[in-house]
This record gives sequence, structure tokens and C-alpha cells, in this order.
Amino acid sequence: MLKNEKSALRRQFRLARKGLSSSERTRATRKANRNLYRYIKRHARIGIYWPVGSELSLHDFARKARQRGAQVYLPYIEADALRLWFTPYPETDAKAERKRRCRRPDIPQFIGRKIRIHRLNLLLLPLVGVDRFGYRLGQGGGYYDASLAAARHRLQPKKIGVGFACQYYEGRFPHEPHDMPLDAFVFETGQQRFTAFSTNPDDR
Repeated sequence: MLKNEKSALRRQFRLARKGLSSSERTRATRKANRNLYRYIKRHARIGIYWPVGSELSLHDFARKARQRGAQVYLPYIEADALRLWFTPYPETDAKAERKRRCRRPDIPQFIGRKIRIHRLNLLLLPLVGVDRFGYRLGQGGGYYDASLAAARHRLQPKKIGVGFACQYYEGRFPHEPHDMPLDAFVFETGQQRFTAFSTNPDDR
């Protein structure tokens, strides 16, 4: 039942995201990237993602972060493993080492010194949707969940979900006990922070 419910919600929010016109997407992407600039700190290690399909692009953010002296990383997926590594964001003319098929389309993988998720100071996560308690609805691959779970007893990076305003859900997504809520969701018109109280609806 949980799987079917999540599948239906993914369809709903993917359609909302794809429904943005080209001009709306361009403006929203620019504004959302600018809203993320406040999180850039010099020498910080920041994990971002390579946009897939209609996901919000973070290329402007990556460029600004590097200009300000931060180190930017992308997920690196090993064969037959859910736990992610992260490698340095490529230079402008760098070619992908290979492409890893994770659903569709392929995600480029870049070479470089690999680090685990707990070595990051900030992690910007892609999402299909996020609810008002900070729980993220992802693509369903489980890579981020497995990586964060493996680092549960280590110092966690700040977890910021990024996307468009249409991906915010006023209700509650189905989630499991091991799911970890986000610290905030940043979108084109601002951000939504999630407190310890707001992410524990069962305690209300």
C-alpha cells in the first residue's frame, strides 16, 4: 500500500513540475538558485546533484559557490551499491568518465577523489515533492536514504531540499521510521524551514 501511494504521489508532483512553461521554469530556476546563495561558505564542501528530466538545475549555484571558494561535489554511483560517493564538480570542459543508468535518463559520473556523505557540510537534495513536515519524496532509487542511513551516527551535513514551489505538499507523505527529514526546502519564492517539532507529527 505504501509503495502504491508513493507512486501515485510521484505521478502527481512530476506532472505539476512538467506543467511549468519554459519561461516560468527559467525564471523560477534563476530565483531558486539565488535563494540558495545564502548557504555558501568559503571552503565548505557542498554536495549537489546533476539534474535529471524536469528537476531544477543547480548549475548557476555551482558556479557561484566555486567563485566564493566552496568545494562542490556530485554523487558518484557504484555498480550494485546504493551508498553514494561524491566526486568534485567538473570543470567546464570536463567529460564524464561514464554514465550510470538510474531510471532515465543516464546520469554522468565524473572522476576525482571520492568522499562519503558525512564529509560534506551541506547537501542539496533533488526531490519529487516535500511535505510540510520536511519529509522528501524522491525518485525511488534509495541512494540518498541509504547514504544518510549509513552516516546516521556521524555528523550529518545540513540537508536542503531544492525544487519548485509546486513541489511543496501541505499534507503528509507516507514515510518509514528510518526516513530523515530535511532541514529546509528552498524554491523560487523563498524557503520553508523544518523544526524538530514540525518534523514529528506523531508526537502531536
